Amino acid sequence: MATDGAAVVGFVGLDDLSLDMAAALLRAGYKVQAFEIDETLVDKFLNLGGTRSASLIEAGKEVAALIVLISHVDQINDVFFGQQGVLKGLQKGALIILRSTILPSYIQNLEKRLRDEDSMAHLIEAYVSRGFSEVLKGRTMITSSGRSEANAKAQPILSAMSEKLFTFEGEVGTGSKIKMVNELLEGIHLVAALEAISLCTQAGIHPWIVYDIISNAAGNSWVFKNHIPQFLRGDTKVHSYRTVVQNLGIVLDTAKSLIFPLPLLSVAHQQLILGSSYGQGDDSDVTFVKVWGKLLGANIQDAASAELYEPEQLARQIVAKSVVVKRIGFIGLGAMGFGMATHLLKSNFCVVGYDVYKPTLTRFANAGGLIGNSPAETSKDVDVLVVMVTNETQAESVLYGDLGAVAALPSGASIILSSTVSPAFVSQLERRLQGEGKGLKLVDAPVSGGVKRASEGTLTIMASGTDEALTCTGSVLSALSEKLYVIRGGCGAGSGVKMINQLLAGVHIASGAEAMALGARLGLNTRMLFDFVKNSGGTSWMFENRVPHMLDNDYTPYSALDIFVKDLGIVCRESSSLKVPLHIATVAHQLFLAGSAAGWGRQDDAGVVKVYETLTGVKVEGTLPVLKKEVVLQSLPPEWPLDPIDDIHRLNQSNSKTLVVLDDDPTGTQTVHDIEVLTEWSVGSIVEQFRKKPKCFFILTNSRSLSSEKASALIKDICGNLSIAAKSVENIDYTVVLRGDSTLRGHFPEEADAAVSLLGEMDAWIICPFFLQGGRYTIKDIHYVADSDWLVPAGDTEFARDASFGYKSSNLREWVEEKTRGRIPASSVSSISINLLRKGGPDAVCDTLCNLQKGSTCIVNAASDRDMAVFSAGMIQAELRGKSFLCRTAASFVSTRIGIIPKAPILPKDLGITKERKGGLIVVGSYVPKTTKQVEELKLQCGQFLKKLEVSVDKIAMKSLEEREEEINRVAEMANLLLGACKDTLIMTSRELITGKTASESLEINFKVSSALVEIVRRISTRPRYILAKGGITSSDLATKALEAKCAKVVGQALAGIPLWQLGPESRHPGVPYIVFPGNVGDSKALADVVKSWALPSRLSSTKELLLNAERGGYAVGAFNVYNMEGAEAVVAAAEEENSPAILQIHPSALKQGGIPLVACCVSAAEQANVPITVHFDHGTSKQELVEALDLGFDSLMVDGSHLSLKDNIAYTKYISLLAHSKNMLVEAELGRLSGTEDDLTVEDYEARLTDVNQAEEFIDETGIDALAVCIGNVHGKYPASGPNLRLDLLKDLHALSSKKGVFLVLHGASGLSEELIKASIQRGVTKFNVNTEVRNAYMNSLSNPKKDLVHVMASAKEAMKAVVAEKMRLFGSSGKA
Repeated sequence: MATDGAAVVGFVGLDDLSLDMAAALLRAGYKVQAFEIDETLVDKFLNLGGTRSASLIEAGKEVAALIVLISHVDQINDVFFGQQGVLKGLQKGALIILRSTILPSYIQNLEKRLRDEDSMAHLIEAYVSRGFSEVLKGRTMITSSGRSEANAKAQPILSAMSEKLFTFEGEVGTGSKIKMVNELLEGIHLVAALEAISLCTQAGIHPWIVYDIISNAAGNSWVFKNHIPQFLRGDTKVHSYRTVVQNLGIVLDTAKSLIFPLPLLSVAHQQLILGSSYGQGDDSDVTFVKVWGKLLGANIQDAASAELYEPEQLARQIVAKSVVVKRIGFIGLGAMGFGMATHLLKSNFCVVGYDVYKPTLTRFANAGGLIGNSPAETSKDVDVLVVMVTNETQAESVLYGDLGAVAALPSGASIILSSTVSPAFVSQLERRLQGEGKGLKLVDAPVSGGVKRASEGTLTIMASGTDEALTCTGSVLSALSEKLYVIRGGCGAGSGVKMINQLLAGVHIASGAEAMALGARLGLNTRMLFDFVKNSGGTSWMFENRVPHMLDNDYTPYSALDIFVKDLGIVCRESSSLKVPLHIATVAHQLFLAGSAAGWGRQDDAGVVKVYETLTGVKVEGTLPVLKKEVVLQSLPPEWPLDPIDDIHRLNQSNSKTLVVLDDDPTGTQTVHDIEVLTEWSVGSIVEQFRKKPKCFFILTNSRSLSSEKASALIKDICGNLSIAAKSVENIDYTVVLRGDSTLRGHFPEEADAAVSLLGEMDAWIICPFFLQGGRYTIKDIHYVADSDWLVPAGDTEFARDASFGYKSSNLREWVEEKTRGRIPASSVSSISINLLRKGGPDAVCDTLCNLQKGSTCIVNAASDRDMAVFSAGMIQAELRGKSFLCRTAASFVSTRIGIIPKAPILPKDLGITKERKGGLIVVGSYVPKTTKQVEELKLQCGQFLKKLEVSVDKIAMKSLEEREEEINRVAEMANLLLGACKDTLIMTSRELITGKTASESLEINFKVSSALVEIVRRISTRPRYILAKGGITSSDLATKALEAKCAKVVGQALAGIPLWQLGPESRHPGVPYIVFPGNVGDSKALADVVKSWALPSRLSSTKELLLNAERGGYAVGAFNVYNMEGAEAVVAAAEEENSPAILQIHPSALKQGGIPLVACCVSAAEQANVPITVHFDHGTSKQELVEALDLGFDSLMVDGSHLSLKDNIAYTKYISLLAHSKNMLVEAELGRLSGTEDDLTVEDYEARLTDVNQAEEFIDETGIDALAVCIGNVHGKYPASGPNLRLDLLKDLHALSSKKGVFLVLHGASGLSEELIKASIQRGVTKFNVNTEVRNAYMNSLSNPKKDLVHVMASAKEAMKAVVAEKMRLFGSSGKA
C-alpha cells in the first residue's frame, strides 16, 4: 500500500506496545503521528518513521483513528474534553481507540458523554497485550469492544496492528473485563504454585526436580513455568507482588458488586496480602521465597540449594540393568489398567489379569491375556505384580483381603503400585511387606497420561523404591512409559510427586471453572474468552484441556470429578501430617466435594463448574444460542424498499460477464430454471456454451466426492479450459462461482486456491452460504440452519459433524480461520452486514467491495432473497468498475446474480407424462440424518405401492469383489423386473453409516458406495417414468456415469430447493425427468411429497397410516370381520360410498373355512379400492397360524395371548412382533381378557379381566407392539340387557400411557356401543373399533328372506352388511376422511 494519500492514525501517549503497533501500521501503509512527553519514547517513535504532534489537538487532526492511552480515570476529562482536548482536532466520524485498564463503568460513561456532546466520534475500547502461547509468544494481541459500526470501522486498523484480534460487539469495557479474568487466574495459579513447592519441600522432594517434572505434566501452568524458577532462585522481591494484590482486590470488588462468589481468588488474595505485608520499610528488598518459607514453615531456600540429580538419567540406568521378567500379574483392569495390561501383552510379556468386573476379564482374554479368578490366583508364580486400582481401600483389599495377593506371591516377587494413593500409605505398605519375611519388594509408581497413552505405552511414570526393587521392575516400567522418572527418597516419593501434580491440576480445573463462570457473569463470549486466556498468562494445561468440556456442556467422564475428591483429599491429609497449610488446595477440594454432593461425582471433573453455575445462575456453555426464527427475523431492519431485480437485468446488459458456476454436486441448480448444465468440460463444450452468450451455465464437478488433492487438480483443469475457451470466442468474459454446500461442507479453501492459481489473484473472495429454500441464514456473521421454527448455529448441526468436511465454527469469520488453519485470521475477514444491505442498498455494497484491500475475504450476511438481490446488484456495479471476485456461495446467490424469477414446482402434467404407465426409479445414497428421516417417512407414506430394494453397504464397500458383484447383480435384476411391472422402485443403501478412520478413508468408502449405485443403475435397461436421485454425490454420479448425460437442461424445481432436469439427447434415457434431491433439503415429508406427486396413481393404505391419520383427525377406523367375498365387497363398497378408510379383518375361524382364497380376495379388493383399505388378521392365538399369516399378504395382525399369564403373553407377543416388524406389518396385541363369544370362541365372565395400566407399560416396553387392544368392560358379541359398562376412567389412563409410548388403542366389541360411548372412547384415544356381531347378524337376517336365485341372495346379503358398515363409519367419524 503506497503512503501517498494513506490513512493517518494518531497516538496520544506511547509505551512499548504502542511502538509495536505503530511499526505494524507503518508496514501496512498507514501514516502515524503521536503526542508524547517522554523524549525517549518520542525518539523511538520518530526512528520508526512516525511524526511528532505538538499537542493533543494536533495528534487528532485528519486521522482515521486516534489511539488514546489512559492509565487513570482522572485523565479522561483533560485528554478528551479540556480546552486542548483531542476532540477539538478530530474530524466528523473519526474513530477513537481507547487503551486503558480502568474499570468498564468509566469507559461506558465516556462513551455516553461522547454521544451526549454530539462528538460524532466512534469509540472502541482496546485491551492490548502480548501473547504467551508458543504460537503468539511476544506478539501483539488486541481485544476490542464497541458497537457494530465502530467495530466495522476499526477492524482494518486493529487487524493491521495485531497478530491476534478478538472483537466483541456491544458495550465497551470488554477488554477490562477480560483482563480481570486473566488476573484472577494468574493470582490463583501463583498461590497454588507456591503451595505446591512448599508441600514438596516438606515431603522431602527436591523443588527443582518437582519443577522439571510438573512443567511438562498436567499440573503445569504459565505462572508455574515462568514464576517458580525466579522464586526458587530468590529473584522475586516481596514488593513486586503488591501490584498483584491491588489488581486482585479490584477483581474481588467487581465480583462483590455483582454478588458473585470467588472463593479461590479470595483465599489467594489473602495469602498474597500476608506475603506482601512482610518487608515493609527497610526490608523492602527481602525475597519472596524467604517470606513464603516462614509463612508455611518450609525451608524452601535450603531445599532448592540441595544437590540436584536427573530422574530420567536414573531411570535409564535402572532400565539398563533391569532383570528379565517372565510373568506379570495385573490387578485392576479399568480404563487405564486395561490399556496398560494389553500394552504389556503387545510388548511380549505374559500377563495374568484380574478385575471384579467379569466382562472386562472376557475382553482381556480375547486380547490374548490369561485371567485369574481372584487376586491370589493372579499372583501365583509371577515375577512382578502391578496393582492399578482406584484408591487405598481397594489396594488394601486386593493385597490383604480375602484371597488377597500378598499371601500368594512367591518369595522375592515385586509389586508395582500404580494407583494414586498417599505417600504415607505407600510407606506403611512397604513396612508391612518387609514384615512378611518373603523378600517382597515394592515400587511406588503412580502414572499420568490418560487412557489413550496407557494403551500406547506412552505414560509418564514417577517411580520410587529401593534400587533392587526398581531393577527387578525396570523392564515393565519402561514398557509402559514414554517418560520414566526415578525419584529419590524411597517408597512414597513417587506418590509425593504425583500428589503435587494433582494439587496443581485440581486447583487449575477449579480456577478455570471460577474464571469462566465470572466471565459468563460479566457478559463475555466464553469461547472468545477461552481463546484469549489460552494465549495469555492465565493459561494452564488443565485450563486448555478441561474448559472446552465446560464450553461444550459435555461432561462425559474422561476423568471423573470424584477422582479429585480423592486426590485433593490426599493432598489435604498429607498437608496436615506435614503441617503445611494449603489454603488454595483446601478450598479447591471443598469445591469438588460440593460437586460430588450435588450428584455430579461420576461426571467429568470439569463439572466442578456446575457448582458456580448452580449458585449464581450463569451458564458457561459457549455454544451459540438456538434462536426463535420469527423473533430474529422480525428484529432485523426493514428490507431495502426497492426490488433490485430490474436493476440486475439492466446491469447484466452492460456487464458482459457470463456467470460460470462450478458446482461441487448437482444440487446447486436448486434455484434456477432454463439453464444448461455441463457434466463434462472439454474446451469444445465450453466454447459451444460461450458462443450462445448465456448469462449463466453450470459445470458439474462433483468435487465434493473427491479428495482435496483431486478436487484441486480438477478445478485447475476446468479453469484452464475456461481460459482457453474464452480466448477463442470474441467478447467473452466470465466470473467463476464455486457453488458449495449451504451447510458449509466442501473443499474450502483448496478449490478457491486452485482457481486463483489459474485465474490470477482476485480483489476479494466472496463467501455467501445463504439459501432461503434450505433454511440457511447468515445474521451478524453467524450462519444458521433453520429447524422448524428455530435457527440453529451451523456448527451445532449434524452437518458440522460430517466425516469428511466437519467443522466447529458457526461464525463465518472464525469458520474461514478454522478452514484455512489460521492462514486467513478471523480478524482479517470483512463482512457485508444486513444493516448495510437494508439501509445502504446496492450502492453501499458496491462502495464496500471497491474499498476492500486486494486479496481480501468478505462474508455476506443475508436473511431474505431481497438481501441477496441487493448484494448481487452491488457486486455487479463493482464488477463494472473493474473489480474481480471469486465467489464461494450456496444456490441463492446464483439465481439472484442472474436475475432469475422463481416459478412454481414442476409436475408430471407440465412435461406431458401424466399418462405414462411406467414405474419410477428412486435411488438414495445420502447419509445425512435428514435423509434417513425422509426415507422413513417415504416408506411410511408410500409403502403400499413403492417396492423397496436395500443395497448392503457392508457387501459393496467392505467385503470381497465377488460379494460386491453379487449384490450389485441382485439389486439390478430385481429393479429391472419391478420397473418392467410398472412398480415405483426405491433403491437405497443400508442406513448404518460406515466411516473410515480418517477423512480420506471415509471418502474412499463413499466412492465405493456411489460407484456401486452407478453400476446398478447402469444395468437397469427399463426406461423409468422418472428418476429421483437423493444426495449430491449420488445424483452427480448417476447422471454422468450411469445415465451418460453430458448436458442437461434445468427445467425448474420439483419442490422448493429440489432441481428437476431433463436429460440430454446423448443420454441413455433422453428426456426422462431427473429429480436431483439434495441430502440436506426439505422437511421429513419432502421426499414422500415429491414421490407421491411423480409416482403412478396409487392409494396409500398401510394400517399404521390409517391409525395415524385417525389419531390426528380425532376419529376411529372400523375393522370389519369378513368371511367371504360378499363381506369384503360390502365393506369396500361402503367405504367408497362414505369416502372412508376401512380395515378388512379375518378371524382364524374364517381363515380356516375360506383359506388363502379368502385372503387373496380381501387383498385384491383393498388394492383395487379407490379409498384406503387394509387387511388385518385378527385374534391369532397360536404361533403356527400367525407365522403362516405373515406371508399371506396381510398389512397387520393381532397377537392374542390374553389367555396366557403376563410373562407368557409378553414372550409370545414379542416373538411374533419381531417377525411381523421385519415385514413392516403393524402388530396389535391384547392385555386383559374380554368376556363373550366370537366365532365360536367363548370366554366366561369369571375368566375376563380388565387391562392393568402398570402391566400395560411393561407389556408395551417388552413386546414393541404398535397397537394395544384394551379391556375396559367391553365384550365380544352381545352386551347384557343392562347395556355396556365401560370403564372410561381406565381408558383415559391407558390413553395417557399409550400416547407417551406411541402406541394406538383398539377397542374390540364395538357392536352395540352407543354413539355417546363411541365418541367418549375416541376422545380417550381409541383409533380402531372391531365390528363383527352386527355385520354377521345383518348377513344372517338377510338369508331368512327367501330369494329366487343365489345371485339375489348374495346381493341382498351384501347390501345388508354394507348398510351396517356405512352406519358404523359415520358413527366412528371416518366418513369423508379417506
